[in-house]
Amino acid sequence: MKITTLDLKQDRQWSATIGITKKRFFVLLNHFKNAYFETYKAELSKRKVEVNIGYCINSEEELLLFTLFSLKSGLTYDALGVVCGMSGSNAKRNQEIGLKILTQTLTKLKVMPERKLLTVKDFQEFFKEEKDLIFDATEQRIQRPSDEEQQKETYSGKKKPTH
Repeated sequence: MKITTLDLKQDRQWSATIGITKKRFFVLLNHFKNAYFETYKAELSKRKVEVNIGYCINSEEELLLFTLFSLKSGLTYDALGVVCGMSGSNAKRNQEIGLKILTQTLTKLKVMPERKLLTVKDFQEFFKEEKDLIFDATEQRIQRPSDEEQQKETYSGKKKPTH
């Protein structure tokens, strides 16, 4: 992989590139390695040899760095591949593996963000310990509904988007 942890010199670079500091990365890495081993019953370096295919990512450290970078950067798979030295399809495949292991890691550590609160009861249960909640009510564009009644419900009063 083209990007390595050695390229990141300051916490500002760590945070800008992957969203966490160097110290937090290496704490997370220990748990990430354990989750990888639990999933595949081998270290990435040994598994790479067993399956006998070319890998762009050679260690759990590189996989975690790649996964966090892919989430932070928001690049398309093709652009991510160019930046990290792999094809777009390999970038997608590596991200899926990394996300799977990262999800397991964060879930085991009990810090995995909740993604779906389907009912009011789920919402209330999840936030029962919180005193204050802040909602981002920034207006978002939506496709204009064809039904006239639905149009009235979603009309913001603005004639044009402001720049």
